[in-house]
Amino acid sequence: MSYLEYAVKSVPSGPRKVLHLNWPLLIVIIAVACVGFLMLYSVAGGSFTPWVDPQVKRFALGFSVMLIVAVVPIWFWRNLAGAAYGMSILLLIAVEFFGVVGMGAQRWIDIGFMRLQPSELTKITLVMLLAAYYDWLPAKRTSRPFWVLVPVLMILFPTFLVLRQPDLGTAILLMTAGGGIMFLAGVHWAYFATVITAGIGIVAAVFQGRGTEWQLLKDYQYRRIDTFLDPASDPLGAGYHITQSKIALGSGGWTGRGFMQGTQSRLNFLPEKHTDFIFTTLAEEFGFIGGFSLLGLYALIIVFCVYTALATRDRFSSLMVLGVAITFFLFFAVNMSMVMGLAPVVGVPLPLVSYGGSAMLVLLGAFGLVQSAHIHRPR
Repeated sequence: MSYLEYAVKSVPSGPRKVLHLNWPLLIVIIAVACVGFLMLYSVAGGSFTPWVDPQVKRFALGFSVMLIVAVVPIWFWRNLAGAAYGMSILLLIAVEFFGVVGMGAQRWIDIGFMRLQPSELTKITLVMLLAAYYDWLPAKRTSRPFWVLVPVLMILFPTFLVLRQPDLGTAILLMTAGGGIMFLAGVHWAYFATVITAGIGIVAAVFQGRGTEWQLLKDYQYRRIDTFLDPASDPLGAGYHITQSKIALGSGGWTGRGFMQGTQSRLNFLPEKHTDFIFTTLAEEFGFIGGFSLLGLYALIIVFCVYTALATRDRFSSLMVLGVAITFFLFFAVNMSMVMGLAPVVGVPLPLVSYGGSAMLVLLGAFGLVQSAHIHRPR
């Protein structure tokens, strides 16, 4: 029996596919989502409205999507990668003309029952396309200049569209996740050294260009950098978010003030307490132990994804699953760094915990891809 015949016969079919789900990963995802529901209930003052009810419905929808994606053969998603990427690009272009403006940025498309943020979808479709590209590309061509330029353009085009919204946080995630997949695919380290050197030059240009006609960032983005470097310089203005966040984090101590006892969130000192800064509410109410426990759950998700990537025997599945793991890691790493003052405030939600529809649905769909790779691997 050939390897291909063995692979086909060893893959479960029909209802049996559900039995072959990565159940530990599924349980941890549900646990993290429940932490989110609990914190949204707390910041709403002990009420299921206005945030818990819609968030539970979105999770139920996303969970259904995850299961549907999981039982579809992984080769189908490989063949769909190009079309999915193209659709996300079209949606990003549509934002330019029909996008809904919120909080000073034009990032959403109103589709009736929810506001869709195409940049969230792009994070996953880019991972799918890059994995499919390196699955198709012979290994000996991986580091040749032309074949390196192609994925770079795949990354830079959506990054440019996202920056125009403007959404610096998502743009950084797209470039970092894309670069991570290129590195894992075997692209020579010299290319990354060149990019890092160029990045240092760009950072210098960002600071040199401030106040000129060719400045690279918006004024509010420069204020975020100032706030990051010295939050106390404007504690009631641009530095208000991070100052209140640090107060909430510090007041939690080791064990926290107790559930629904956080003064920063209950007295509305903490801004965006249900979205970007929800981790500070968790840390204030449950302390270092609560925050570290959530970080442990996130680490378990990464471990289960890496296990699936190592267990698969095809290049697409392995790179795609690792790409999802990198993207997920960047989500919570950037958010936690942001609220602790270790990184500028760039508006990245805490995955599966922060209130929001697009990020929740896309992440659960991405974990559906991970489950599909797990189910359909040769046994």
